[in-house]
Amino acid sequence: MTLPSEPALHKLQFYVTTPYKCGYLPNKLAQSLIAAPHHLVDSQVYSGLIAQGFRRSGKFAYRPHCETCNACVPVRLILDQFVPNRSQKRAFKQHADLNVRVLPLDFRQNHFELYNNYQQLRHADENKLSPTETKDEAEQYRQFLCMSNVESLMIEFSDAKGNIKIVSVVDVVRDGISAVYTFYDATEAKASYGTYSIMWLTEWTKSVKLPYLYLGYWIQDSQKMAYKQQFKPQEKLIDGEWV
Repeated sequence: MTLPSEPALHKLQFYVTTPYKCGYLPNKLAQSLIAAPHHLVDSQVYSGLIAQGFRRSGKFAYRPHCETCNACVPVRLILDQFVPNRSQKRAFKQHADLNVRVLPLDFRQNHFELYNNYQQLRHADENKLSPTETKDEAEQYRQFLCMSNVESLMIEFSDAKGNIKIVSVVDVVRDGISAVYTFYDATEAKASYGTYSIMWLTEWTKSVKLPYLYLGYWIQDSQKMAYKQQFKPQEKLIDGEWV
């Protein structure tokens, strides 16, 4: 894997983490390449990093760096060529009545509660959190989604009664919008909030005249990532080139 070569990135150093359990492929260990020091990763620098396959978690920019695996493939949607399929159009129409607010990055209790419920429903086999664990979870949430050195925003979607249904955290980079993380009301089985949020982001990104929507990593053997391939055409970062 090549390292970023833009002059603005030359002051950065890169280090590899120790192996940890892969969150996407069973029985696999993962490692990440971290850009340091993190306070130098501002919007300009991060725009160069994301073009090289990096992502952001809190104040840290990283990309996979596994010795025996290259399954994580960065993908971005080419917006001037994007044509939604029937189900995507249906999802966009289904939730078109949601109210949208673009907010600065910050901790909001109602956002955290939605996030926590989303996590619990997505991992139903886990026990209910104790008050102490909930406090720890809140701090993890702050570090993960409420802290950033780059231009980051929260997109809040709510219904007519003011109930928050979706929150998307995004980064604004030089050539697009990066979808960092989206969580939503997972209790509504017939809702298509995940698809709708991406559809909304495609329209919003085009409205601010940016060409790409960065969707993070796609992994062929991960069912969690399968939805990303439904948005086309897209580019993949292969051997340092977007193709």
